[in-house]
Amino acid sequence: MGKLKRKEYDELLQPLQLELTAMARWVQHSGQRLLVLFEGRDTAGKGGAIQAISQHLNPRQCRVVALPKPTDRESTQWYFQRYASHLPAAGEIVLMDRSWYNRAGVERVMGYCSEAEYQQFLHQAPVFEQLLVDDGILLFKYWLCVDQAQQEKRFAERHSDPLKGWKLSPVDLKSRSKYSAYTEAREAMLRATHRDAAPWTLVDFNDQRLGRLSLVRNLLDRLPDTRVDEPVLDLPKLKGKLHVEHYDVLRPIEDFPVQD
Repeated sequence: MGKLKRKEYDELLQPLQLELTAMARWVQHSGQRLLVLFEGRDTAGKGGAIQAISQHLNPRQCRVVALPKPTDRESTQWYFQRYASHLPAAGEIVLMDRSWYNRAGVERVMGYCSEAEYQQFLHQAPVFEQLLVDDGILLFKYWLCVDQAQQEKRFAERHSDPLKGWKLSPVDLKSRSKYSAYTEAREAMLRATHRDAAPWTLVDFNDQRLGRLSLVRNLLDRLPDTRVDEPVLDLPKLKGKLHVEHYDVLRPIEDFPVQD
């Protein structure tokens, strides 16, 4: 099967995004709290999947969380502390572009945490997630899968495209030779943290467009019936002549050259 074409992808995504807007109304109406974790290898497509979900949702309701490297102060806190401050409140949706599972992935493979810290994480993560679920948070955990050949192709695209250069970090370059180590770390993580209360779902992202569609469909199918009737707003025609903008103190810029 060849790669999914852009036109076909857009046609398949649109009805899913309509379902997502309906889901968001349900979350807001019911006061639910929805938390979705996106994990996976570098270049797997986490950002694109998150954008497909959040693109047409109200950013005041749907927040994307992508935390930077912890500060010196945060590194002395309980490991889960800085993530807990970003959990959703009633009516909110939080999409985490990487999460506390950094410790089971990049920190483990690249040696950024000690063996004791790693083992403590594997023990505490299921407990932490059980507490979240027990408190009523709807928690979904997705791991995006990509073969090394496809990963290398995407690394090369980032390296050659100045608009994507920010996606390529020194850590990414160091991790290229550790594909097998990341596989071992993922499998250890799944054995320790794939629980009934907070299971993992793996999604094939070798074709990123197909992967996004599969992930969104899976997420929607696993949520309860989210239909909430949308109020129909009347948009009457304004009376009188429509106004044209006028300015006194400052005028808007018109500097961009446009060819006829």
